[in-house]
Amino acid sequence: MGLTNNDIFKKLRVAHKLRDTDIIEICNLVDFKVTKAELGAIFRKEDHPKYVECGDQFLRNFLNGLVIHLRGPMPPKK
Repeated sequence: MGLTNNDIFKKLRVAHKLRDTDIIEICNLVDFKVTKAELGAIFRKEDHPKYVECGDQFLRNFLNGLVIHLRGPMPPKK
C-alpha cells in the first residue's frame, strides 16, 4: 500500500498551502495547461464516480513548475 500520484499531489498541495489557482499558475510556468475541473477530479476520493488518476506526466510537470515557483527560473548557461 504505497502512495499514489494523487496522494503525493494532495500532500504537496497541503504542505505548500496551494489553491487551485496557484496550481494552475505553477503548471503554466512549464507551459502545461490544466483546468479547475481537472484538478477537482484529481483531488476527489477514489470511490467517487468522477475520480481521475493523476498520471506521471501531470505530476512531473507540476513538480517542475513548483521548482520554478519556489526557486525562480534557471539562470542562462554560459
